[in-house]
Amino acid sequence: MNFSTYTKEFNYNLRLAYPIIIGMLGHTVVGIVDNAMVGQLGPKELAAVSLGNSFVFIAMSLGIGFSTAITPIVAEADGENSIEKGKSAFHNGLFLCTLLGVILFLLIFFSKPIISFMGQPEEVVNLAKPYLDIVAFSLIPLIMFQAYKQFADGKSETKYSMWATILGNIVNVVINYFLIFGIWIFPELGIVGAAIGTITSRIVMLGFMHYMMIKKPKFHPYFEKFSWDEISKSMIKKIINLGTPSALQMFFEVALFTGAIWLCGIIGTTSQAANQIALSLASLTFMFAMGLSVAAMIRVGNQKGLQDYKKLRIVAVSIFLLAMLLEVLFALIFVVFHKLLPLPFLDLDQAIYLKDNLEVVAIASNLLLVAALFQISDGLQVVVLGALRGLQDVKIPMYITFVAYWIIGFPISIYLGLYTELKAVGVWLGLLAGLTAAALFLFYRFNTITKKLIQQNN
Repeated sequence: MNFSTYTKEFNYNLRLAYPIIIGMLGHTVVGIVDNAMVGQLGPKELAAVSLGNSFVFIAMSLGIGFSTAITPIVAEADGENSIEKGKSAFHNGLFLCTLLGVILFLLIFFSKPIISFMGQPEEVVNLAKPYLDIVAFSLIPLIMFQAYKQFADGKSETKYSMWATILGNIVNVVINYFLIFGIWIFPELGIVGAAIGTITSRIVMLGFMHYMMIKKPKFHPYFEKFSWDEISKSMIKKIINLGTPSALQMFFEVALFTGAIWLCGIIGTTSQAANQIALSLASLTFMFAMGLSVAAMIRVGNQKGLQDYKKLRIVAVSIFLLAMLLEVLFALIFVVFHKLLPLPFLDLDQAIYLKDNLEVVAIASNLLLVAALFQISDGLQVVVLGALRGLQDVKIPMYITFVAYWIIGFPISIYLGLYTELKAVGVWLGLLAGLTAAALFLFYRFNTITKKLIQQNN
């Protein structure tokens, strides 16, 4: 097959993926807005938000990862033209996501005392605790929102979550502005104000998503008989069997980056703040690959339902190529502008924090050079994971990601970060090693499975 076989798929891939990308960028922008606004208060406040979010991100990875099980089941049902199967996946998926949101909130709430024993600066810990309580509760509406989103994605209706996230961002920015700094009649709440903005925006997103979907006739059959009678043991089992490994895959990666936050906190407050800035920027570009990953999951799931495995492979490889091209572009941007990109996150006019802030900028600039390299590996591994989820192949990829991130990546981060002069840069070199290993192993897995499916169906 020549290159044009794959490039002619680019247009459809982008049309399907762009609303997902915008929606996911919205999730990331919520964090970046919080970081940029809180960064005006000082490095301690920025480090506290980073520490608090490190707990929430771990829980969020489990919830969002679990919810992705809904999409391939719905996409396959859509390919088979089965409303009943799609409805069952939606109802049971929403039930499980709601339950999981409550469980994750309670886990974070009762494990909060652990922060005091993590070797983090005491003033950062004291600031992080009240922030964490509120943001942890926001996991409940967020993971419920994910159930709606993953169902709509499986039906190739990707714009609703995009508009919901845009609205959520507007709400978050407005509330942050008034409550972080105490504008007009509102109290000055600092980082607690940022937490209130986050939870409010996520409740608004959930409400908007529900409202838009019940308005559309296409979705009416899926909202009928929305009751306990719809809970199905077989569908619950299927979602859990797909969702649990998917949740663990995402958990292993997010926990790797969370480990980097904690390691940088041990190195020092400026390293932790720099890590948060670089991570925010890297997360922003990563959302493009995440959007394409969902597109891969949808399109591969559709082709699986149709049992057209040759087309399935062409579609998936076209998305891999598109993701690689985008990530190379972002890598170049990071290299060229690595000294300028961290500047908006800090107030260099504050004389009292000038020395610390300059150190944060210098460290973050170096981290962005490493991020430029792992953009490509990170982008490839996530789109291949999306294609494998579309194939409903999740268990072996779970083991692959564990080995790549925790047997290869994190030990390198610990050694280079804590026992060499590389410090924060060493931590990120470990991330690079883990992501590269994951990309190579996962692609090998996809390549092997699809070739075998094509041979079996010839």
